[in-house]
Amino acid sequence: MTPLEVINLYYASSPALRALLLTHSECVAGKALACAHDRGVECDLDFVREAAMLHDIGIINTDAPGILCHGSLPYICHGIEGRRMLEAIGLPRHAMVCERHTGAGLTVADIEKQKLPLPHRDMCPVTVEEQLICYADKFYSKSGDPTAEKPLDRVLRSMERHGNDTLARFLEMHRRFGHI
Repeated sequence: MTPLEVINLYYASSPALRALLLTHSECVAGKALACAHDRGVECDLDFVREAAMLHDIGIINTDAPGILCHGSLPYICHGIEGRRMLEAIGLPRHAMVCERHTGAGLTVADIEKQKLPLPHRDMCPVTVEEQLICYADKFYSKSGDPTAEKPLDRVLRSMERHGNDTLARFLEMHRRFGHI
């Protein structure tokens, strides 16, 4: 299945949310691919494009009315929900991107410290493709203008609010993928 076929499978009855997801995902994919190109990162570019298009597939089942999501799960669960959805249709590699893109990744310590309603397991991006998508995602929001790239200082403040470890993980990704 192509990413668009997967999105259409789950979002057929939610055209406005589908449009928002597509816009956000296209921005994230474009940034991830640009970062890979600009920094000469060796990776599976086709996979980066596909997985970036699907990284937020799980938002449809979350409760975030401000971005048109009317499901029952807390928004923080969109990553594990996306993993469940993509594993169910035979996309396990793409599924891991869903689970591992939240914040700058989530450690067990993060989950426990913040008392997040998530399984107690490491959810940090492992592969270069996962890291690129996680990094690029921080520059785009689904609220407000989804096509407006956030400036780096705003992203850094957001990461900092989640603690020094989160900020350090993001800064490592920025060192590898950020514009020179």
